[in-house]
Amino acid sequence: MTRYTSRLDAKTGLVTRRAFTEEEETARDAAEKDYADREPTRKWSELRNLRDELLQSSDWTQAADTALTDDKKAEWVTYRDKLRKLPAQYDNSSVVGTITWPTEPS
Repeated sequence: MTRYTSRLDAKTGLVTRRAFTEEEETARDAAEKDYADREPTRKWSELRNLRDELLQSSDWTQAADTALTDDKKAEWVTYRDKLRKLPAQYDNSSVVGTITWPTEPS
C-alpha cells in the first residue's frame, strides 16, 4: 500500500500530496512496529494507573471512623485485595486483551 504525505503551500494555500519515498516507507514501517511492540508496556501502565486510582478512591473504607459495618468493611478489604493482586493475573500477551476488574462493593 502506497502512503502519501501532504503539505500546505503557505503562499498559494494549496495542499500538495506526494507518495512516500522508499526510505520514508521503511522509516514509517519501523516506527509502526516499534509502537506495536510497546503495546504491552502501555497496557501495563494503564492497568496499574487505573488500579491505583481505584485503590485510592476506596481508601476511605479502611478508616477507623468509617460508618461501614464490619461486614461491609470486610467486603471492601476483599475488593482492595483483588485490586492489588490483579497484575499477577496477566502476562504481556494477556494484558493487551480485556481486563476483568473486580466488582466494587455496593
